[in-house]
Amino acid sequence: MFLGLVRKELIALSRDLHGLAALFLMPALFIVVMSLALKDYYQPPLDALRYVVVDRDGGALAARLSKAWVEAHGAPQEDKAEDWQARLRQGTLNYAIVFDAGLSQELEAPALPTRARVHLLAEPGIDGHLLNALHAELLGAAGEVKARHALLDAGAPPPPPGASIGALVDSRRAAAAGVRPTAVQQSVPAWLVFGMFFIVASLSGLFLQERSSGTLARLRSLGVSPAVLLLSKAVPYLGVNLLQAALMLLIGVWLMPHLGGDALSLAGVHWPALLLAVGATSVAAVALSLALAGLVRTPAQAGTLGPALNVLMAAVGGIMVPTFVMPAFMRQLAAASPMNWGLEALLAVLLRGGGIQDVWPYALRLGLLALAAAVAAVLLFRRA
Repeated sequence: MFLGLVRKELIALSRDLHGLAALFLMPALFIVVMSLALKDYYQPPLDALRYVVVDRDGGALAARLSKAWVEAHGAPQEDKAEDWQARLRQGTLNYAIVFDAGLSQELEAPALPTRARVHLLAEPGIDGHLLNALHAELLGAAGEVKARHALLDAGAPPPPPGASIGALVDSRRAAAAGVRPTAVQQSVPAWLVFGMFFIVASLSGLFLQERSSGTLARLRSLGVSPAVLLLSKAVPYLGVNLLQAALMLLIGVWLMPHLGGDALSLAGVHWPALLLAVGATSVAAVALSLALAGLVRTPAQAGTLGPALNVLMAAVGGIMVPTFVMPAFMRQLAAASPMNWGLEALLAVLLRGGGIQDVWPYALRLGLLALAAAVAAVLLFRRA
């Protein structure tokens, strides 16, 4: 009987082609769009920005600083002193570097500066991270010029080729196998988790159809227990979630590089841990969807309650906005979202090279949620 019930659910799924397509196309489109949209956020294109240098000093060290900046960022736009400020306000110029008179003397002085001689002015719409990166790089370039002049003035031997203060510090994101995190590595797990939980819309619709047609009442009259009925509904959707996971990973690995995005790297991935993360997220998503399906009574409720809850969990849980850009209180709130548990489990494997021990805490939370939701689904189903 159980296999027959599963077959019935598969037939019902096959008849809802539009809903089934949405389960795959919706997260796939989000992965493509968000990966491309956030590409520059994870890898700021500092050398592609339009800028001008306004040198009001005219000294040798100011010229040296300007030359170092040009070598790192390419040639500036034409310096038209009469309109660069207007161009900044209009956004046709990304930033301007202004050297005040006395900059060269400040760089020559054997003391630290006490006032600003270099001004970095950016367009109103520039990203804050880009502005901070430009500020830090300009500060480092000015320090390099001042240090080189101090060494020369002290009679030190000329530095070897390639020597620089910048060589002293190496900065990079820590990741397994030397893989650098990208927008794709954030977007694929995030929207995969969202897509898994989004099955609530399809499941609730089918549940209401069976209730209104009397199918559920007939099955219960035949002695089929609520647990068996719910399990027969869960199995096909668990399979749908696994297919979603496979498709989203393939999009990250194969499709995104052809669209101009970064490729999702699966090098060194701990596959048992990845299966545990996907499986735990899928079980929690299906169980929660069954509980919500048993709760709704009208198509309007099915079309609003589940999707609204999914959007709320996604917004809070780091799906739509990465948690690392959230303030502290929002990060604490995100930790209560089931979508965040699934996301962190996948990131632990795909981004941090983690294993079972890294995924287990999140899998345990998802498992407890699935158990509670399954109990609620059975209780709600008894009165359906």
